Amino acid sequence: MEPKEYTQDGTVDLRGQPVLAAKTGKWKACAFLVGYEAFERMAFYGIAANLVVYLTTQLHEDTVSSVTNVNNWSGSVWITPVIGAYVADSYLGRFWTFTVSSLIYVIGMLLLTMAVSVKFLKPTCANGVCNKATPFQIAFFYTSLYLIAVGAGGTKPNISTFGADQFDDFNPHEKKLKVSFFNWWMFSSFTGALFATLGLVYIQENLSWGLGYGIPTVGLMLSLVIFYIGTPIYRHKARRTGHPTSDIYRVFAGAFTNRNLILPSRPSELHEFDQQYYITTGKRRIHHSAVFRFLDKAAIMQEGKDSKPRALCTVTEVEEAKLVLGMTMIWLVTLIPSTIWAQINTLFVKQGITLDRHFGSNFQLPAASLGSFVTLSMLVFVPMYDRYFVPLMRKKTGNPRGITLLQRLGIGFVIQILAIAIASAVEVKRIHVIRVHQIQRPDEIVPMSIFYLLPQYVLLGIADVFNAIGMLEFFYDQSPEEMQSLGTTFFTSGVGVGNFLNSFLVTMVDKTTGRNGGKSWIGKNVNDSHLDYYYGFLLILSALNLVAFIGASKKYIYKREAVDIEEKCVQMECKPLDVSPIQV
Repeated sequence: MEPKEYTQDGTVDLRGQPVLAAKTGKWKACAFLVGYEAFERMAFYGIAANLVVYLTTQLHEDTVSSVTNVNNWSGSVWITPVIGAYVADSYLGRFWTFTVSSLIYVIGMLLLTMAVSVKFLKPTCANGVCNKATPFQIAFFYTSLYLIAVGAGGTKPNISTFGADQFDDFNPHEKKLKVSFFNWWMFSSFTGALFATLGLVYIQENLSWGLGYGIPTVGLMLSLVIFYIGTPIYRHKARRTGHPTSDIYRVFAGAFTNRNLILPSRPSELHEFDQQYYITTGKRRIHHSAVFRFLDKAAIMQEGKDSKPRALCTVTEVEEAKLVLGMTMIWLVTLIPSTIWAQINTLFVKQGITLDRHFGSNFQLPAASLGSFVTLSMLVFVPMYDRYFVPLMRKKTGNPRGITLLQRLGIGFVIQILAIAIASAVEVKRIHVIRVHQIQRPDEIVPMSIFYLLPQYVLLGIADVFNAIGMLEFFYDQSPEEMQSLGTTFFTSGVGVGNFLNSFLVTMVDKTTGRNGGKSWIGKNVNDSHLDYYYGFLLILSALNLVAFIGASKKYIYKREAVDIEEKCVQMECKPLDVSPIQV
């Protein structure tokens, strides 16, 4: 039985009317959304997991070029959501931004399927050997890929936040349900990725690239039909400000304008509306915090022309700017872990191609399919995390999430470091086997099972249960209320920049180590390279990054909001908040 007839967080239907709490939102609404997420992830990983193989075998690109192009495309897919989130938060809203972008995504998938299926759009092949692609064929292929990246820019940041919007933060029961939302949302995402890395990759290499891309295209269109069937029960966040990012810019501009003023000794002397204003408008008031004090100058009260005290910004607006600055600090230390994640679809695959991939006497495992073990480990550990780890830690810490969001990230980063250390050790063994058997040609198979790579894949999957889901939830939870789509792009853009950073590192390491006739660590012939050195280099970067992350975490202060809901206490990150009007 709902405590109120209408939702308490101000959500509305598609026509802008208040919605009934009992008939809308919650998991029954999310059920229409998770199908799209599963099929979209199946489409993305169906491309990303095996793209390096297509580029090298069909378009004849070398190792560095193919790895760079895969990273650049993946980076674009993950970084374009910044634009899509801005459009959603400032202009169209999440639903309509998603609608337009999903159409672009489907068009891109249709064109990509044509690029690998239609005779005059793909390179001609004879006896398994393909001719060099024409400039037109290459242009058509990459245009299709980057059209998908544009579509993902509008769907990725909005579909997950739209799902989170289906839970009312002011309803204790729904807020408890929301704690598990991101875990199970990512579970559906992992399910789609698993089908891609197990089924689609095999279909692409053994049956047809066109069929391998066509299946997720049809699935994507079907999932959109299901998504729109659920429209009557969706909740939509009402936009209360036209351009939320402009408020952030105004705080920084105000702090710069007042840079010569002296901050008052007591935060209560800074400008803030009373609690009744926030109750009336439905906005959320944020407590003053002691970090980034220079921004407080934007809220200093000054005497105006009419002798009345005025200020450029309120404390809440200043705190929203502090949140963005704090999230940026955390975002910077997620870039190296994203670079480690980028190895799954690039160098790990190149490693796997050189190894013995036989499973039984007749079946040969596609190298990219080993990525399915990343997904399998996620699928196993997400329920364990949600059903066992969280309740156990909740009893010990009193935190509704079991551990804090940053502690969750830190655990994931430590597991990643262990994974890349194992990857380096396995590569050392692979090189030893190469030397023992005097293997020289790039197409020679190293007599060593591909399953030696299994531990690094499994560990990266377990790490993602902590850091991938943790990052998505952290950036959504800590974002200012009016910027939650844009907030989640801290997660996606971090993955995107991590891919670009990996491209940069691969290129620079190749040029530096191959200078003056030296042997490149990442040469065209992987059997005559030193990927172990490159993994060791990433290991050192990861260890240094962990130190930086610990430092940033110690300085970070979680968002604390004041709300007035029937004199109840709303549980936040670590402490229960007093819901009475706050004096700052």
